Amino acid sequence: MYNLHCHSLLSDGVLLPSEVAVRYAAAGYKVIAITDHADYSTIKTTIVAIIEFCRHWPQETGITVLPGIELTHLPLTQFKPLTRYARKKGIQIIVAHGETTMEPVIPGTNRAALEADIDILAHPGMIIDEDALLAKKRGIFLEITSRSGHATTNKHVCDTAMRLGVRLILNNDSHTPEDIISPDALTAVGRAQGLNDENIKEMYRTLRETLAQKGVR
Repeated sequence: MYNLHCHSLLSDGVLLPSEVAVRYAAAGYKVIAITDHADYSTIKTTIVAIIEFCRHWPQETGITVLPGIELTHLPLTQFKPLTRYARKKGIQIIVAHGETTMEPVIPGTNRAALEADIDILAHPGMIIDEDALLAKKRGIFLEITSRSGHATTNKHVCDTAMRLGVRLILNNDSHTPEDIISPDALTAVGRAQGLNDENIKEMYRTLRETLAQKGVR
């Protein structure tokens, strides 16, 4: 089981990356990504910390931890240069903070993020078909989230993605211990939006193939 969107105290989470990993392992996950929030003010130090942590995380713990970042509330022109910087420094999972309806996000953020080299558009709110089709073209995952508030538009995201054939991903977007729900509970979030077992099986098959291309088995 995978969760490729979680936060530590390197941004606005409350746990050390090591405790995030240990708690996810205890919950039954096999692969996670530490994707702390970043913009121009923090991206250099945050990437250094995350890369260093992941480099030293032992495989015998039973859980793989991938280095990630969540580009958050960026001016639209900053997505491309910051994604290039993150890739160059070794970040494997780039999440963009999408146009959630629970926060003031710059209009056009979904589009600008999808035009950059991201992997996941998190909580994309009331995403329009044009942007969803761009995600499809670029092989970018749209997120269905278990996080309160951001989850209010899950149904719209799911319906749009299923209608247009866009990749979906289930994520916790965890910040606290309470956010780390079990794999079964996370799967239930997807089912609640209308995904069936075959949809979920295909979603994880696609995700495994994508991670395998990054060298994650």
